[in-house]
Amino acid sequence: MNIVIVIPARYQSSRFPGKPLAPLKGASGVSKSLIRRAWEAANAVSGIARTVVATDDTRIAEAATAFGAEVVMTSSECENGTARCHNALPQLGDPDVIVNLQGDAPLTPPWFVEALIDAVKQGAEVATPVLRCDAQTYRNFAEDRKAGRVGGTTAVFAASGRALYFSKEVIPYVGHTIQDGDVVPVFHHVGLYAYTRKALEHYVSWQTGPLETLEGLEQLRFLENGVPVQCVEVEAPGRAFWELNNPVDTPRIEAALAGLGVE
Repeated sequence: MNIVIVIPARYQSSRFPGKPLAPLKGASGVSKSLIRRAWEAANAVSGIARTVVATDDTRIAEAATAFGAEVVMTSSECENGTARCHNALPQLGDPDVIVNLQGDAPLTPPWFVEALIDAVKQGAEVATPVLRCDAQTYRNFAEDRKAGRVGGTTAVFAASGRALYFSKEVIPYVGHTIQDGDVVPVFHHVGLYAYTRKALEHYVSWQTGPLETLEGLEQLRFLENGVPVQCVEVEAPGRAFWELNNPVDTPRIEAALAGLGVE
């Protein structure tokens, strides 16, 4: 199958302007931009035909080209990463699977992506990974919400893996204190998707629905229009996972990079 990874990147962000170019220190203290670290994470995935950075901003394009990435320019009207992936399609040839590796998730292990590709090969139109929270990650979520910050996203799904809902609130509600070592009943939604071309074509044909508007979560458009989103449970033993959503996340991600020995 012809599989392409697209890394959507925009400069404007209400929570973190210029985020793709934000420096992140690795294990040796050397800084690389967020977009470069996302690109390096994408390049660790096996079986990929192409990896491209999709942006509408010349500053991001110039920075990405400088470190060797292939760049495709997309419309400034793209409302989110999924729409940007669709907008990039004419420049991608005829891919069977399009992977949206969001540019704020440089800690994404390659097996997360490979698991989604397998799900699409098995018939899913849209697949996305979910990761059971450990106690510290759950506390990070709770801390963000208490401080009024929008942090990561959580997911609830059926026994079959079919998504029931995604939220920036911490769901499901947990009515007791989570201790280290507890099995946490909350799943972190990893900002990563694999789609068929047909799914992307459908996505841009629909209007934004009320749930997507309220939550600010693009994947809810699929659910609001009756298209199943397959949640694929993944594991990352011994690894921390966090997206760069707010400036406060920078030390969390730098600590994770150092712990993994990533330069």
